[in-house]
Amino acid sequence: MEDEELQRIRERKLRELEEKLHAPREPPPQAKVLLVEETNFRMLLSQHPRLVVDFWAEWCGPCRTVGPIIDTLCREMAGQVTFGKCNTDHNPRIAAQFGISAIPTILLFRGGQLADRIIGAYPKESIKSRISRTFGLPA
Repeated sequence: MEDEELQRIRERKLRELEEKLHAPREPPPQAKVLLVEETNFRMLLSQHPRLVVDFWAEWCGPCRTVGPIIDTLCREMAGQVTFGKCNTDHNPRIAAQFGISAIPTILLFRGGQLADRIIGAYPKESIKSRISRTFGLPA
């Protein structure tokens, strides 16, 4: 009798474990690309010790290539790096402040200070490697 009960418990636990493994995973709440605007830029710099900002515009073809890469890296690096996007047409003062004359441009801020800049459209692994190196994260 005890053996049957033990077997039922094992089977139930196995089913529960399988359900957990196959359940769809929600990305962590911080895995969201933030909208960077002139009204919140300073606050974002002060609140996020590792901030990556993609400067783009709707009319920019290469920006449409980099945008999804930023979305993917945001999910992959959640909890380590915060990602944001800044439309240069809507926020020209921020773009001018950092001398952005070509887009896409990705700025990397460490502790609120500009630490690195990536100009142009690069493959995901190149961008990820540069971010990891700049912030001292494992590659």
